[in-house]
Amino acid sequence: MEKNADRIIITVVGKDTVGIIARVCTYLSEHQINVLDISQTIVQEFFNMMMIADMKNADKQFDQCAGDLERLGEEIGVNIRCQREEIFQKMHRI
Repeated sequence: MEKNADRIIITVVGKDTVGIIARVCTYLSEHQINVLDISQTIVQEFFNMMMIADMKNADKQFDQCAGDLERLGEEIGVNIRCQREEIFQKMHRI
């Protein structure tokens, strides 16, 4: 996967409830953030999702989106974290 300064990594973790993916994707769509890849699993009642998204056409800055997503997570009872892809890559080097 090529590096791109506009790419972000979004992680969502918490107790599974109806509508988590819909709420996150609705926010992204409303702000012109394109989902490039998504993976989600449910282990017993626990939900885990990782998304790669492109902010190239976003109508908000990264910091605003990250804060909005964190607040959205609080609203729906999950932890949402948003990081720039380049930072995520550096943090997870082996």
